[in-house]
Parts: sequence; structure tokens; C-alpha cells
Amino acid sequence: MNRFLVLIASLVMTACTHSPRAELPPVGGFQQRLAAGDRLKLDVFREKDLSGEYTVNDEGNLAMPMIGTIKAAGKTLPDLRQELGGLLSEGFVRDARITLEVVSYRPIYILGEVQKPGEYTFSEGMSVFALVAKAGGFTYRANQSVVHIRHANESTERAYRVTSGAAVVPGDTIRIGPRFF
Repeated sequence: MNRFLVLIASLVMTACTHSPRAELPPVGGFQQRLAAGDRLKLDVFREKDLSGEYTVNDEGNLAMPMIGTIKAAGKTLPDLRQELGGLLSEGFVRDARITLEVVSYRPIYILGEVQKPGEYTFSEGMSVFALVAKAGGFTYRANQSVVHIRHANESTERAYRVTSGAAVVPGDTIRIGPRFF
């Protein structure tokens, strides 16, 4: 009977202390990819009719005058900038000089053991700790070493070890779970 109790106790302790193996990439460790909901600002030199703000629609496209619909989702900003410059130079604007920047990315969400869970604006270079700070900090019950994240293009969340520079990306849903001991 004692062996059975020791076995059960060790299984419970192992389950409670299990830490995830995966770590999030560091801030600046990857390039953001555009997705639905991102707002972009395009400036075409000497072409006010083409310049303006555009939103990536639910299908992942930008609808632009003269050019029509162009796929933006999944591309990095430099890739889209190069593609737009090429398309504009193909008969619309001679020697097209453009600037393209992100006005705002889609929001991020934080749930669980933080003071103010909810939707927050994503900013470039945001870390998990910066998001927790925006949400008022951890509650006294928070597990501060593990974070659960569901990325926008995934259907399930995964547990990650939290490091000081662990990055979040636009569209993420972050959940801070409770600690058990």
C-alpha cells in the first residue's frame, strides 16, 4: 500500500512540475508577416490618387486603385513593398518610388492570471513580459514561468517557457495559467 501511495504522489508531483520544452523566439528574432486586419500606409511619390491607407481584408488581400486586388497575407513588408513597386512600374507610374509602412497590426489578447485581461494593441518588439505589464501585471496566483499561446493561424494553444525576451506576434492569444504550489 505504501508503494502505491508513493507512486501516486510521484506521478502527481511530476505532472505539476512538468515544464514545457519549447521557448518562444526572442524579440526581433523573426520578421512579421502580414495578415487580415493589418493596416498599411502607402505613399507613391507624386501620385496622391494611389497613396493612402489600406487594410488587409479577411481574404488576405489589398484592394487598390488601378492595380486591383493583390495578395498581402503571409508576405513580409519588404516583400510586399517590392511587389507593389514592380506592379506600379508596369504601366501605371514611371520609375515608381514608394514607401510602405504598417500603421497598425491586428490586436493581441491576454487571458488568465493577469490584473486586466483583454485586447491590447500590438507594438513592434513586444515581449510577453511587456504585454503582462500592459495588462497590469501578474496576479498572486500566476505561473510566471509558463505561458500558453495560440497563434492566429493555429487552432490549439501550446505551452512555452517564458524568458525575458520572449516575443509575441500580432493576433496571438496569450493565457497565463495558475501555479499549483
